[in-house]
Amino acid sequence: MELNYSKKVMENFLHPKNMGEIKNPDGVGKVGNPVCGDVMNVYIKVSKDKDGKEILKDIKFKTFGCTAAIATSSMITQIAKGKPLEEAEKITRNDIANELEGLPPIKMHCSNLASDGLREAIKDYRKKSR
Repeated sequence: MELNYSKKVMENFLHPKNMGEIKNPDGVGKVGNPVCGDVMNVYIKVSKDKDGKEILKDIKFKTFGCTAAIATSSMITQIAKGKPLEEAEKITRNDIANELEGLPPIKMHCSNLASDGLREAIKDYRKKSR
């Protein structure tokens, strides 16, 4: 089966942004899909702005997976970086797919993984910072 990926998906797959690990992250989200074998780790650093609002200062990812899994990981970091946590938590799979100019329907679950990974990282941060 041949999948047609948008130019933007291929750019993010071939030249992913924010790939890697953050030393001493404030939160880590680990998610995976047992059906396809994709595994995604999202690392975040949080800081406060002048009003005391928690902002995603840095975000990186490590993903073992297919073209779409790597592209969606790259894209979630680009969308979320610099945003307040409340805003970052609301990023949906459709937001990610739209930014990538579409994903084949059979690959939409990858964008779920990316948004779930970010939410898990934020949840981990909140648990640690209580």
